[in-house]
Amino acid sequence: QVQLVESGGGSVQAGDSLRLSCAASGRTFSWVDMAWFRQAPGKEREFVAAISRNHIQTYAALLKGRFTISRDNAKNTVYLQMNSLKPEDTAVYYCATGTGFRADNYDYWGQGTQVTVSS
Repeated sequence: QVQLVESGGGSVQAGDSLRLSCAASGRTFSWVDMAWFRQAPGKEREFVAAISRNHIQTYAALLKGRFTISRDNAKNTVYLQMNSLKPEDTAVYYCATGTGFRADNYDYWGQGTQVTVSS
């Protein structure tokens, strides 16, 4: 059993930055592959970025260069640094445990944190 709690969302202007955090508990965090997904209103949940237990990073092609995923195993936390935010980045952002690009490959999910970017 894993519990995930996201934080750091908010309302920002286009061009601003945000850093999301996801605190994990219930399993040895350093053994777990993690990812961020997002879901905009009326759209399917989409892959954003992933980081393996060995710190190998994978990004959605359109987001690479603006978003950076990282993890701190000592704090059981994974981060998503988001720069140069655009209105189309508006979504609920979720962290999850698992691997791959498909949401159904992931077993544990947080409750999500809302990011709203205005122009």
